[in-house]
Amino acid sequence: MNDRTVVQQLAEFAEIARLCGVGAELRADAARRVLDVLGNSLAALNTSPAVAVRALVDEWGGRPHATALGVPGRRPEPSSALLGGTLAHAMDFDDTHLPSVLHPSASVVPAALAVAESRGAGGAALLDAVAVGIEITVRIGMAGYDAALGNSVFFERGLHATAICGAVGAAAAAAMLSGLDAAGIAHAMAIAASMGSGLLEANRTGGTVKRVHCGWAAHGAVVAAGLARTGLTGPPTVLEGRFGLLQAFCGDRTDIGAILAGLGDHWELPGVFFKPYPCNHFTHAGIDAALRLRARGIDPHDIEDLELGAPTAALRTIGFPAAAKAVPESGYHAAFSGPYTVAAALLGGGGLGLFHEDFTDAAARDPERLALAAKVRCVPDPRCDSIFPHQFPAVLTARLRNGHRITERVEVNRGGPGNPLSPQELATKFRLNTASALAAEVADRLSETTFRLATAPNLEPLLQPLRDVRPDRPADHTG
Repeated sequence: MNDRTVVQQLAEFAEIARLCGVGAELRADAARRVLDVLGNSLAALNTSPAVAVRALVDEWGGRPHATALGVPGRRPEPSSALLGGTLAHAMDFDDTHLPSVLHPSASVVPAALAVAESRGAGGAALLDAVAVGIEITVRIGMAGYDAALGNSVFFERGLHATAICGAVGAAAAAAMLSGLDAAGIAHAMAIAASMGSGLLEANRTGGTVKRVHCGWAAHGAVVAAGLARTGLTGPPTVLEGRFGLLQAFCGDRTDIGAILAGLGDHWELPGVFFKPYPCNHFTHAGIDAALRLRARGIDPHDIEDLELGAPTAALRTIGFPAAAKAVPESGYHAAFSGPYTVAAALLGGGGLGLFHEDFTDAAARDPERLALAAKVRCVPDPRCDSIFPHQFPAVLTARLRNGHRITERVEVNRGGPGNPLSPQELATKFRLNTASALAAEVADRLSETTFRLATAPNLEPLLQPLRDVRPDRPADHTG
């Protein structure tokens, strides 16, 4: 009988990875996560939350230990992680795990980068920590998934599992890079469990605070690892205990076994989806369906009305309140609107289908897009409900002026194992994300450096070009 608690077993898993490595394939996957986070972050330098956090980090000052994007010099590890996590999540372009419905890399990678740089770690150690941190994050998220409900209990309660679970996974990564043993890693995770939080109400009715959730999780993770290193302790039953994380956030509707099932043998990491579009993941299948209609030669001006069928749970984010989703108040809120994203894709967007220019405040006020969005009616779809949240499916039906009805159903999300982005598409995403921050040749060199991290003795070739980045676009370009 195993008398070790859940967090202790996770910590032993992390310590083995720290000492032995996670293997070449998982390191390569982790490198892709680092590249994706960096691209998303550089694209977000002038979002209003990033401007606010950067101003606060600059005001705080402190010892120059870690690179903070867009800030001259370096800053303390927690400050760098706070800004890095905010940037990573600010554009809603970060990767997604299903069916836990969370975005693990946006908390884990910034925390790991800050500590790795400060501690002088090499590329392999960084990638091992990133892989483990993401794995722990999504496994804790899976413990909150209720198969009978067909959704995450965190999400049903309006809680942001990304930030709650991300703080714990990121703390494991930070503790690994701090050289802590299994006992220290366990304490770091247990301490971080008291720091993870996040409410999703901003998705429904407004506010920019959600974009700081991953920054706060990364910040809390770095602080937790530091406190564990200096002697603070956390409860050994922090995950499964009567007053532990899962009971507190999800009540009795949890599956503790999901955290440890196949740990070390089966990895969730390779199945985490990369996002092709910089908007809420629930909107993606609707975008794909709209792009298919467009590819079939459907003229948006011939459309009388559109019906967007989606999972009931997803519609709470992208379909309701209906009036607010039809006329989003900003570019940021447009990224959480099923009607707007369908309209934008039908009319033709940038990047791989839709890109950042489609989510500016000006784009969200475009009369042509709003007129088409007003024709979209969002409805629950039983087939989508049966698939969700293992995929985020959608079915889009257009009724044309001539009376014809044309339907496109998308059941496998683009960007995941069943419909992956090609290496060329990932490279395109990174290149476009960094176009306003880096010269093309610097971006290409940075991409190559990231893919070679497993053999890098230190992180200087990766981080040095990032210290020269300065915001050069008007603030509030996404609302």
